[in-house]
Amino acid sequence: MVEQSKIKVLFHDDNAQTENSEAAAELYNQSRYGDMKKENIVQLSLIETYYLMEKGKIELYDSRNRIIDSNVLLRKAKKKQPQFLIRYSVFKDLRDRGYIVKTALKFGADFRVYDRGVKPGDDHAKWVVFPVHEGNVLTWQEFAAKNRVAHSTKKRLLLGVVDDESDVSYWECRWIRP
Repeated sequence: MVEQSKIKVLFHDDNAQTENSEAAAELYNQSRYGDMKKENIVQLSLIETYYLMEKGKIELYDSRNRIIDSNVLLRKAKKKQPQFLIRYSVFKDLRDRGYIVKTALKFGADFRVYDRGVKPGDDHAKWVVFPVHEGNVLTWQEFAAKNRVAHSTKKRLLLGVVDDESDVSYWECRWIRP
């Protein structure tokens, strides 16, 4: 069996972009990582980039064509996004469980998650997800705002609660009419 070579990815400030290759297009087509920008070129978020590095799918390079290791990327990501590790724990857990996870910034949430077997474009996401650390305090107003975002986008609210060991528990909330 031939080992699949890693996809070359060029790191930018907030994201990364794959090389122009069939392997990059296949990564997008099979698992919907990133956004297809041009034919066979995929733009990845910091979280997707870190996840794919951990999985050994990509090799990350800087603008001088030097390899960036995962520790350097993690430092940069935590600097840009202070809650990166909390968000990453939820992203990783959902991806490892077979869900497609995409950004939900336009909905006012961290992620939108598609049910297993559903790809973006085929149907709508089932949940909007807010990662939180178990020690964080969430006011009723903050909780109501998150629930309102989910309701107004016709999705279910999923709180991904991360503990100190980076294990994730999920709490699904939704509006009901008695």
